[in-house]
Amino acid sequence: MFVREKTINGYTYLYLVESVREDGRTKQRIIKNLGRKDAVLASGGLERLAASVARYAERALVLSQIDGGTADGVVCRRIGPPLLFGRLWEDTGCRAVIEALLRGRGFEFAVERAVFTAVLHRLFVSGSDRACEAWMVDYAIPGIEGLQLHHFYRAMTWLGEETGPVAEGALAPRCIKDVIEEQLFDRRRDLFSELSVVFMDTTTLSFEGEGGATLGAHGHSKDHRPDLKQMVLAVVLDGDGRPLATEMLPGNTADVTVLVPVVDRLRQRFAVGRVCVVADRGMISKATITALEARGLEYILGARERSSRVIRTAVLDDAAPFTPLLIERARGETQLFVKEVKVDGARYVVCRNEAEAE
Repeated sequence: MFVREKTINGYTYLYLVESVREDGRTKQRIIKNLGRKDAVLASGGLERLAASVARYAERALVLSQIDGGTADGVVCRRIGPPLLFGRLWEDTGCRAVIEALLRGRGFEFAVERAVFTAVLHRLFVSGSDRACEAWMVDYAIPGIEGLQLHHFYRAMTWLGEETGPVAEGALAPRCIKDVIEEQLFDRRRDLFSELSVVFMDTTTLSFEGEGGATLGAHGHSKDHRPDLKQMVLAVVLDGDGRPLATEMLPGNTADVTVLVPVVDRLRQRFAVGRVCVVADRGMISKATITALEARGLEYILGARERSSRVIRTAVLDDAAPFTPLLIERARGETQLFVKEVKVDGARYVVCRNEAEAE
């Protein structure tokens, strides 16, 4: 049965009708004339009828209770984020790798579920583990029953559990987090895999409260919180844009000193030979370039125009014509003009953006 509208002499009437089958054909039979639409809506008759019918339909009953404020035992949870990112968590091997590392450890709570929930929380709102505990009750995340704040603390401690000798220099010691990254890379590599190109950039993460005695320090804050202690996070992606590894350094570490130590550790951790490093101009210095060349590594680095005499003279004064290049972007196409200039064996790629130049 359903309600149907019908207009007669300029007035709209509501009818309760049902579909019946007669002589092999489907017809609609009027059960009751509910009256003129405007009068029925004004009287609240439809709401009373719907509430009466809802007593015999469980789903409609829940909605009716919510509208009436009497749904004491009804809980509403979001299901989209756990479903979507739960599938990615499985497909990338994160769950399998973490569960394998936890075998035999004897934890009395679901460590992998705590890690997944913390990751999901940071993807959507970020914040502390305490904030994560309050946030998760609104999401239908499988397997988190019984998780409490101290479980998140213990899960994070496990991720930071040191697994090797203290690293030389400013890099944080090797820990369980590094083992997870390496095993995830091993799951997708084959005999021909090589990190022919890796992209690296840094950011800063500030934090409040106690702790961070090793990495916490005041420095140039990229998230505009110079009043807080921070750490430097170096993020490395492979040529396909997939996260490969992260490295943590004290918050007062300058970008120009980060690149070479991270590259050295990458080569050691992932047992790769040929690597091309791509980094922005904030990481370039003469010492950095010398160190990369001494290691026989290829690199593509952003160049500092103002501080490089070679660029100001030989490169920018080169008379060779530019080649137009159209770059497709999400917000439309970008017109660039590019050319290659070689000076003393080094290749410089010069790009001109007419829109920015104006």
